[in-house]
Amino acid sequence: MIYAAIVGTGNISASHIQGLMTFPERCKIAALVDIYPEKAEAAKVKYQLEDAQVFDSHEALLASGLKIDLVHVCTPPSSHAQIAIDSMKAGCNLLVEKPMAPSLKECDAMLEAEKKYGVTMGIVAQNRFRNSIYKLKKAADSGLAGKVRCAHVNSLWWRGHCYYDLWWRGTWEKEGGGPTLNHAVHHIDMINWIQGGLPEEVTSVLANVMHDNSEVEDLSFAALRYEDGSVAEVTSSVVHHGEEQGIVLQCEKAKLAAPWSCVAEVTQTNGFPVPEHNRELMKELDDFYESIEDLPYEGHTGEIENVLSALENGTRPFITGEDGRKTVELITAIYKAGFQKRTVSLPILKEDEYYTMEGILKNAVHFYEKSASVENFTSGDITVGNY
Repeated sequence: MIYAAIVGTGNISASHIQGLMTFPERCKIAALVDIYPEKAEAAKVKYQLEDAQVFDSHEALLASGLKIDLVHVCTPPSSHAQIAIDSMKAGCNLLVEKPMAPSLKECDAMLEAEKKYGVTMGIVAQNRFRNSIYKLKKAADSGLAGKVRCAHVNSLWWRGHCYYDLWWRGTWEKEGGGPTLNHAVHHIDMINWIQGGLPEEVTSVLANVMHDNSEVEDLSFAALRYEDGSVAEVTSSVVHHGEEQGIVLQCEKAKLAAPWSCVAEVTQTNGFPVPEHNRELMKELDDFYESIEDLPYEGHTGEIENVLSALENGTRPFITGEDGRKTVELITAIYKAGFQKRTVSLPILKEDEYYTMEGILKNAVHFYEKSASVENFTSGDITVGNY
């Protein structure tokens, strides 16, 4: 039996609690932690976790002597590194919500702690556990469509003006950034996974067009160039009505997309496409896609099951700290390019001031100044993406 603790009982914690509760024979929620303990108590009642103990800090949890094997870090990004390192020092394994941390320095400190204390750390990127993305990756890797030459990544969300009223949101210090870091993190992980690595160069534009109670961007456009000459564009937004997220891979022989679609062209003698497309290849791609078995669990539940299996079998989780760091590195490059209004190169080295949170804060563009905030919102529905 794996004993788990949820640190941070805000909106996203529900996905973690429900995921763990899917496997009652394998794990048990032993503790709920929040700086507002009444929120943890409310979660305890809502999910009928009668045996779970409530704490008002992760320090109190770790000092209690309660047996905890797995800590789920579901707090604001600025606190991830400290909670993670303290928990690993206490011998706990981790599943850390996205983003891993706001800076590469913090990510590296977390990775060093994982090795030092001999524990296992997973980073949440639950969309890899969605059938649409898992199967898209399989289709791209099959080679049927040829190499990816151009990718279009749309991380399109919508959040009302009051979204940034919450005390930690909309600040570079506490949230670490806007949708580039906190929403597109999912889709940036996807393009890293599909491409198999980071780009060499990044250019970006950052803007805040709808949220004047936030220091950070609410919209960004990034252009990426890879070593093999392929390119990608990433739009990160909380201003798009409809939240129509998607990823399109323009490959040598066909277009592949999630939600799933494929189109393949074949040329006429004049270079224009034949009207009926390449139906033979399209059928082959559709048949291949349909032949891929569905994942047994999707989203957070799928990733939680993978982490439980890794702990039970002594293996690595599918999404590791190294994966989380790559995502943060690309996001850092997008911010650096946007702040400096120029193309930047990767990797970002330790000597680069953008390697640290202090350097990011020193250079961050404040689109507006946050003048007022609220401690908590009343409970309400949240959106976690359409794939």
